[in-house]
Amino acid sequence: MDARPEGRRAGRVTAARTRIVGWVLLLVLASLGVVTLVTWMLLIDETDSRIDEALHSEIAEFARVAATGVNPTTGQPYGSVDEILRSVIAANVARPNETIVGYLDGEFRRESRRSGPQVLLQHDPGFRALVADVRTPSGGSYPSGSGEVRWSALPVGLAGDPATGVIVIGYFTEREHGFANEAARLMGLVGVGTALVTAVGAWLVAGRILRPLRDVAATARTITGTDLSRRVPQHARARDEIAELAGTLNAMLDRVQSGAQAQRRFVDDAGHELRTPITIVRGHLGVLNPRDPDDVAGTVALVDDELERMNHLVSEMLALTRAEQPALLRPEIVDVAGLTRELFGKLTALADRDWQLESVATVRARLDPHRITQAVVALADNATRFTGPGDRIALGSEAVGDRLLVRVADSGPGVAPEDHRRVFRRFARGADAPRSDGAGLGLSIVEAIATTHGGRVRLESTPGHGATFTLDLPRSAP
Repeated sequence: MDARPEGRRAGRVTAARTRIVGWVLLLVLASLGVVTLVTWMLLIDETDSRIDEALHSEIAEFARVAATGVNPTTGQPYGSVDEILRSVIAANVARPNETIVGYLDGEFRRESRRSGPQVLLQHDPGFRALVADVRTPSGGSYPSGSGEVRWSALPVGLAGDPATGVIVIGYFTEREHGFANEAARLMGLVGVGTALVTAVGAWLVAGRILRPLRDVAATARTITGTDLSRRVPQHARARDEIAELAGTLNAMLDRVQSGAQAQRRFVDDAGHELRTPITIVRGHLGVLNPRDPDDVAGTVALVDDELERMNHLVSEMLALTRAEQPALLRPEIVDVAGLTRELFGKLTALADRDWQLESVATVRARLDPHRITQAVVALADNATRFTGPGDRIALGSEAVGDRLLVRVADSGPGVAPEDHRRVFRRFARGADAPRSDGAGLGLSIVEAIATTHGGRVRLESTPGHGATFTLDLPRSAP
């Protein structure tokens, strides 16, 4: 046995599963990347806002202290600008990643004590050139050797002292951004771990999702021209698109199986029933004396009679095959009262009987009027075969809840209890049935029409007291 087709099918299923996992993983990574980036940007923005607020607050505090003109440590008035710088800077311990620098007449004077690592700006000539000689409160950003510095400067002066000083507060923003960077890195690591877990989960879920498709493929491979009984497994609680696909495929297989069975029965029945007249014709033709005109005329009459019987048999088998096909049903909204009266008018022409219209259902129903007419005419024709001139045959229709009942009753000899089911079989007749030209398919056709409408045929009969055939149909045909 060649295993390559199975291998190719397994490879296709695995490829589909891999694509599903790949797309899920891509979406998860993209989502986590966007979340990480947005979170990092928000943290950076919050840090920068906090730095700006701290710079503004501390510069305002230094300006207030300098404006009083009194040294808060000694309680004496300031004697020089240099004393102001020394007092203000010495009284403040810089925060981590913060520095406070004082300049006097454009030259570095002192720098604050720090609780964090030493990052000195006093030796940076570029920074000194930027801030040492400002004459108004200023602020900005400077790219130092230790990264970006966000700064604010406050010029300081004192009456009676010609010297000018500048107090500068600087924050090393890249170090302040360290928390945001670390948070983004941790989010990235967690995101990678989450993506791996998601990939494993997606692989398992994809397998469960694709399992019904594998069932569909496996079922399709087991279906052959001689075995159409296999169906795709369906879970009672499944309500998704794949379950709908399985249901649709099973319904299609039901229709295909029904058509194949009808075709097979047609072929079997035709072969069985046509064999007898063919044998009769061949037997008489084999002993025909062509020189005897009477023998030729009798044989021709017999052959013509058998051919006519064969034609009638084939017609009835075709009618039965069509009646068994739900796809050939053409339901429409019908006025049952009008249909009943129309049927009664057609039935009275079948034979010389006491035709009676017992009841009429004044409702509307969804059914195929042509099929119902065919079934009722077949029931009435069957009734005429078991009754004589003047015998009673009644037609009636009645609505009971959501059901529609159409009855044909006769006053004939009735049907024996043991024949109630047998009379609906193909080519079957009751034990007391008279000989007729029919093939024994009339009631089979009636039952097939009722079944395709979603209903059934009921027989109520007592020997010697007639029979009543009832089409029990839903008022809305499928």
